[in-house]
Amino acid sequence: MITIQIVGLLFGLFMIYYTFLSLKRKEFRKGEFTAWVVMWAAFLLVTLFPDLLNPIIKTANVSRRLDFLIIVGFLFLIGLGFSTYILSRKNRKKIEDMVRKIALKEEEK
Repeated sequence: MITIQIVGLLFGLFMIYYTFLSLKRKEFRKGEFTAWVVMWAAFLLVTLFPDLLNPIIKTANVSRRLDFLIIVGFLFLIGLGFSTYILSRKNRKKIEDMVRKIALKEEEK
């Protein structure tokens, strides 16, 4: 095993453990926990057996494995950023509605 695989293995195992702790602290629901554990397990699988990506890389017509992983990483980050933006907008709307209701109650008194 090369050094980067060992580092990836330790990182993946730590993240699964941290995800489990987040579930125990009630920071994640079971569905979220399952999704993250599946993602970390896939990360570990690719880290330990990088040749599993070869059929996907050939199909996607990407020359190197690292290029493919960078593309997938960017897509994941863009999706995560969009999801965070949507969640932020929903929370902003809820806060505005609560402030409006409180202000109207204060005005009625």
